[in-house]
Amino acid sequence: MKRSTLLVIAAVAVMAASCCGGKEECATGTVNATDATINTIMQRKSVRSYTNDTIAADVMDKLLRAAVAAPSGMDVRPWHIVVMTDKSQYDKLFEGNFNMEKFQQSAAVVIFCADTTVTRAPRENPNGPVETKPNRIWRDDMGACTENFLLAAEAYGLGAVWTACYPYRDRMDPVAAYLNLPGNIVPYSIVPVGYPAGDEQPKDKWNPERIHYNRW
Repeated sequence: MKRSTLLVIAAVAVMAASCCGGKEECATGTVNATDATINTIMQRKSVRSYTNDTIAADVMDKLLRAAVAAPSGMDVRPWHIVVMTDKSQYDKLFEGNFNMEKFQQSAAVVIFCADTTVTRAPRENPNGPVETKPNRIWRDDMGACTENFLLAAEAYGLGAVWTACYPYRDRMDPVAAYLNLPGNIVPYSIVPVGYPAGDEQPKDKWNPERIHYNRW
């Protein structure tokens, strides 16, 4: 997702500056907005256990707004997001999904869905008739959208984990059937989110051998 890096940073800059992932430095004003944003990105980790605390509606709203601030090819914005908090529905919604324990423990489970089609006038003829065609880059957009949500959760001191849905039919089909998704809407990722119960730490993924300048 190289093309989205700068836009991801911009999407969480203000949020990170105000929250800093709950770090003490932010409270004392010793971290500037740029450092706070980079800190949020570097501190993001996969959190798989949660407390019983709920997420305030205004906080969830900000997480979702950050998610849909993601870059989108041709500005199609294919995302549809379903926020689940009613755990009585999970057995059918996530039938057979081995992440069920995480889902039941979390404050909310956020399902990121994609419209796999695009309906608009052709780019070469903006005033022409509206057409519906396959959207061949929806996966890129949904990856950026999911990542934005994860970064926003980190900025607010929450924990979350990206669990795969697409392209696994055994995870996609129960979600699509239970939510009665239209045929062109695909469940892409499932993200449980809540306040961390443990002390998960970010991984150091830096490997200079994977960085190339001007040539391979």
